[in-house]
Amino acid sequence: MDNVRGFDGDLNADRLNADRIESEFDEPVASEPKIEIGTDERRMHVRAYNHWVSLLRGRAYPSIEDLDPANIADFGPHAVLLDFSRGIEDPVIAYLGTALRTECDLDASVTLISQVPSRSLLSRLTDHYLQIIANRAPIGFEAEFVSQRGFNTMYRGILMPFSSDEDTIDFIYGVINWKELVDAETQATLDAEVMAAVRAAPPRPAPAPVWADGPSAEREESDDIEMRPAANLADQLMLAQQTAAAVRAADTRTRATLYRALGRAHDFAAAADRDPAGYEALLDAAGITLQLRAPMTPIVKLVFGADYDKTRLTEYATVLSHARRVGVGTNALGEFLEGFEGGIKGVVKAERALRQPVTKPPVDHRSALSTRPVLASFALDTGVTVGDYVVLLARAGADGEMQVVAAIGDAALTEKAIRAAT
Repeated sequence: MDNVRGFDGDLNADRLNADRIESEFDEPVASEPKIEIGTDERRMHVRAYNHWVSLLRGRAYPSIEDLDPANIADFGPHAVLLDFSRGIEDPVIAYLGTALRTECDLDASVTLISQVPSRSLLSRLTDHYLQIIANRAPIGFEAEFVSQRGFNTMYRGILMPFSSDEDTIDFIYGVINWKELVDAETQATLDAEVMAAVRAAPPRPAPAPVWADGPSAEREESDDIEMRPAANLADQLMLAQQTAAAVRAADTRTRATLYRALGRAHDFAAAADRDPAGYEALLDAAGITLQLRAPMTPIVKLVFGADYDKTRLTEYATVLSHARRVGVGTNALGEFLEGFEGGIKGVVKAERALRQPVTKPPVDHRSALSTRPVLASFALDTGVTVGDYVVLLARAGADGEMQVVAAIGDAALTEKAIRAAT
């Protein structure tokens, strides 16, 4: 039986007013379908999904005009394009990749879904097309089945909606990858041969210690590079993007979905810290520049899309920065936001307050002057209130004598003189 996993939704929210960040995310939301993608075999579906996202360009669904299935060398041979423009009962097969056509042994005469053999690999894709219409979002699935040739086959697939008018889903693009499994008897024979070979092999010598700066250091470092979890980082980004897609979709926006998307972005940022090389590769692929002064901005651009509302991106990056500042752990940002007074707005306000430079209290220049020693004292009628200050203009005389010639009653000049004296 197929295991169907929903992707979080399509993207279409750049038109939202930036001052209503959370007011539109206050409806209850059902538990989100989970997708766990971690093996190299699933990379084709990650790339297919990323291609679908790249074609959105702020719309509810990618335009079918932007899809060229015959010229996608990466996963095109494993793809099928279904055309619903003439109805959903029996859609037309507008494109069928060569690898999928060969695997299913189909010729050019098969042009409708009704003509697809029920036990063919292609039927594994086409059986799910109505779920795309219902969910209005990409659907991922995986299962095993016995093919029309009698082979036990494991497959993983993804179906993605396209539109000719940016509103109606009238095309579906699917990509599927598969692997034939050997029967139990053949597997048992292979296992026995492997075990016999292991028993016949000479014992391996005990490994010598490997020092960090010794002759094995270069190989050890090389092996470590090969084992870096770059694929896992890309998969984690895809999970975050799937949830962010629901945030941007007008029909699935909820506060819970927004918090979950930010939580996955926060977790992805932590994973990126552990794999900087993989992170830089993802940024390069997306054409996003690393920003040392705003390290969370590239994160939210990767997750929500660089074309997303700039005010939102800035605020989401501020939330992630604050979460990092206060040490919010993985899988904990959603709970942190729920418990923070004011939610996202409150976190943004708190982070911006922490970023403000520390201002020195104003100096009371008059009080400072009140403790200064008196240099000279004499009677002079200036009309100034006792304890207040006045600027006197003096001329230097012989033997250090100061000859006062005027009392200047300019308040601004007096204040400037007081500040200069302190």
